[in-house]
Amino acid sequence: MLCQLAIPRHDPRLLVGLDTSDDAGVYQLNDTTALIQTVDFFTPIVDDPYLFGQIAAANSLSDVYAMGGRPLTAMNIVGFPIGVLDKEVLLAILQGGQSKVNESGALMVGGHTIDDPEPKYGLSVTGTVHPDKVWTNAGAKPGDALLLTKPLGTGILATADRAEMYPDGVQAAMASMATLNRTAAETAEGFPIHACTDITGFGLLGHLYEMAAASHVCVEVDVHSLPLLPEAREAAECGLVPVGAYTNRSYLQQVTFSAAVPEALRDISFDPQTSGGLLFSLPEPEAIRLLSLLQAAGLKQAAIIGKVSTAGAGDIYVR
Repeated sequence: MLCQLAIPRHDPRLLVGLDTSDDAGVYQLNDTTALIQTVDFFTPIVDDPYLFGQIAAANSLSDVYAMGGRPLTAMNIVGFPIGVLDKEVLLAILQGGQSKVNESGALMVGGHTIDDPEPKYGLSVTGTVHPDKVWTNAGAKPGDALLLTKPLGTGILATADRAEMYPDGVQAAMASMATLNRTAAETAEGFPIHACTDITGFGLLGHLYEMAAASHVCVEVDVHSLPLLPEAREAAECGLVPVGAYTNRSYLQQVTFSAAVPEALRDISFDPQTSGGLLFSLPEPEAIRLLSLLQAAGLKQAAIIGKVSTAGAGDIYVR
């Protein structure tokens, strides 16, 4: 659809736009400041309204962190069935979102609400970054290591939650989704980050493909290095795989699996994530040093999951 819009694409002040399917737009204001703009919202993936608000807000804020920036302001985006659900439910959603905006250091400055048959919540977020320090998904280089900051499996465990199975894994998934990527982004400041994205609805391999294609490289993933949420593999082996994972799999024709990769780990690689971690591409020695700092900062499951192998058209080999 976007290809059919008459969108100007050659303004030099637009540092990041539509061309690379990046996480947010970046517009340069002056020599030292660029504006980051993003928006995201979705329907509830948990029953607890406060937790839903936290997860949706953390997910929205993540796009600013993925660009190397810091959030400044946020605006609520709400769809809510007034007259069907109690207003206290809406209050709890907003309070959950506010808690994460406060934690990020940003300011809530307003928003917009509509009467909607199905609840929806998220944020429009504005942040800033130095124009010379913008992270995009388009700069990965052969020889880089790929470092992931959060474990995988949130979509599968959300499915398990609806089936009232694997409660320990579900609890871990909820905590992971409500965790800001602030620590990961701030810890990586000063490192030579060649490319970055956050892992959300297209799953690990979908967002990795966007990075690889935008960077004109091919990548390799070691499936046994992937950090997994507790019980995510067991839930996948039981078939608790969301429809979105199969949609991602059917779309991504650029992925080749070694015959030895178990089916459950293939499913997890395609699993649509909510408020997933940051994926960094940077020189291997620096990745090892960054990994140590991330783990010391509390991101115990951060892991190096593969490498950028050669120049290419975005092909992914999973071994």
